Amino acid sequence: MGIVEEAHNVKVLGSGTRFIVLAHGFGTDQSVWKHIVPHLLDDFRVVLYDNMGAGTTNPDYFDFNRYSTLEGYAYDLLAILEDLRIDSCIFVGHSVSAMIGTVASVLRPDLFSKIILLSASPRYLNDADYYGGFEQEDLDQLFDGMESNYKAWCSGFAPLCVGGDMECVAVQEFSRTLFNMRPDIALSVLHTIFHSDVRSVLRFVTVPCHIIQSKKDMAVPVVVSEYLHRHLGGDSIVEVTTSDGHLPQLSSPDIVVPVLLKHIRHDIGA
Repeated sequence: MGIVEEAHNVKVLGSGTRFIVLAHGFGTDQSVWKHIVPHLLDDFRVVLYDNMGAGTTNPDYFDFNRYSTLEGYAYDLLAILEDLRIDSCIFVGHSVSAMIGTVASVLRPDLFSKIILLSASPRYLNDADYYGGFEQEDLDQLFDGMESNYKAWCSGFAPLCVGGDMECVAVQEFSRTLFNMRPDIALSVLHTIFHSDVRSVLRFVTVPCHIIQSKKDMAVPVVVSEYLHRHLGGDSIVEVTTSDGHLPQLSSPDIVVPVLLKHIRHDIGA
């Protein structure tokens, strides 16, 4: 195993001939995909990895400058594909990783046959003629809470994000992975995500995209999925599911896993 694979805890599972790469969002790690992985093992070689900064990665490897933009993560993804000698894959990106995948696909479209964007947003801040769901004051409060008491912030943020209370297993799971992050790294990563703006990149994405969105998501309004559909450069389709929350693959696997599997196996225009 090379240094890139080791640093990102890369795992390759399954016995299929095609590759599928599963990439997680903020505050989680590759374990967020545990409900779907068993359904893929017969048909795919399943690649799992952790984004740098996740609680499962070595914090000494986290470069605050490199990861101040999504490009740093996109180059990590391309390095993993290169190390594994993958020349084509279906990429499933949750939350920020959906945008990381689109950025990577602009740099190397040949490596991606399809991108599935789950709970994705190209920009979180509201702007002229654009509704991302947050005002700057909302984000300032969120960052202040993280800085003042990270553990307390995690306990408040996890139920909001997942959609449930602390008795909910999915909320407990997200709280665990969120709390595993080093607080200063978590703050830096969230700054990068919430201040990212990938709108200008979307028209350069030529890989077919499947957009899957919960009908109720505190981080991503449903209108954002329609925005992505209208502005992505290649073919795209949208499906809004009946699930609630920003991590539906964890909180509503009975709803979202069949939807994901359908889109993994379905080609636009087929």
